[in-house]
Amino acid sequence: MKKYYVNKKAQSNGDHEVHHENCKYLPTNENRKYLGQFSSCKDAVKEAKKDYSQSNGCKTCSNECHTS
Repeated sequence: MKKYYVNKKAQSNGDHEVHHENCKYLPTNENRKYLGQFSSCKDAVKEAKKDYSQSNGCKTCSNECHTS
């Protein structure tokens, strides 16, 4: 299981990206919210959508949950 975070700042398209703890694009502490430990990014994105309805998996670390 990995620890997942969501970026508090939306990208230009409005998405709040979900990253795992070892992602090179993980936002700084003040720009991320801890989501919890999950066995897949799908559950992490589901959790992120509770606060940020437009959440998406990071293309780099959570590609299986990334939608264009």
